[in-house]
Amino acid sequence: MTMNSNKRNNLAGKGKSGNHKGTGRDYSKEKEYQSSPERKKYRAELNKANRKAKTYANGDGKDASHTKSGKIVMESQSKNRARNGKKGSSLK
Repeated sequence: MTMNSNKRNNLAGKGKSGNHKGTGRDYSKEKEYQSSPERKKYRAELNKANRKAKTYANGDGKDASHTKSGKIVMESQSKNRARNGKKGSSLK
């Protein structure tokens, strides 16, 4: 069976997430932010909590998460990572 050219996905490869000039993410700023001392400390706290709770890299689907008050609690990875979506607004 051959694929008809009119049935192909014409939008494939034309999104903003690709390496198209003038669109997408600014990876240089993102790298600068993620490598800052504050972000490193933040990640280190969560990794330490994950190791203490024995959930670090064991595939159980749990993650350590900061609450607004600064307390670290365990919750599902999907909820924790999805919360910081558009504009980074926190719901917790």
